[in-house]
Amino acid sequence: MKEIEKLLINVDMVNGFVKKGAMADPYIKNVIPEHIKLMEQIQEKKGAIAIIKDTHKENCREFNRYPVHCVEGTEEAQLVEELAQFEKDAFVYCKNSTSTIYAPNFIEDINKMVNLKEVIMIGCCTDICILNLAIPLQNYFDQKDRDIKITIPKNAVETYDAPYHKREEYNEMAFKLMAQAGINLVENLVI
Repeated sequence: MKEIEKLLINVDMVNGFVKKGAMADPYIKNVIPEHIKLMEQIQEKKGAIAIIKDTHKENCREFNRYPVHCVEGTEEAQLVEELAQFEKDAFVYCKNSTSTIYAPNFIEDINKMVNLKEVIMIGCCTDICILNLAIPLQNYFDQKDRDIKITIPKNAVETYDAPYHKREEYNEMAFKLMAQAGINLVENLVI
């Protein structure tokens, strides 16, 4: 881990947000080709990949706010098949909340990456799981005085559409909040 300078974090591209279940929005699959491109590029440049998978116990507390989704051991909690080829060589973290920062071993592994210079985040949902990782991780790096850039390519993140949750509006709100926190937002990225 000491040699890692670039880490690409793929957040929650699981079936339960992309293909099936109460929280799935098929529109999110539109970012998959960009994910494949970026994940291949990071491998070519000898960077590392972390895959985050929303994985809940059957009666988790989060279900008081969101519909039941991505229950451990179900197809919903599995990475979408288009990205499965990357999982075997990646760091994999399962989370039981909207923030990866609290996933078992995540921060411990970040601390072992002593030469880390940049974190690139892709995935879904922009306004929930991406936002709840990007800003706390920026704050963590600030607390530890680590000069690590967090980059988010806008064409590689997406959120869902619902009557109470307009996709474009929530993406834009998340982008504004992350930019204000010092996150490097780009339209697209070449690694």
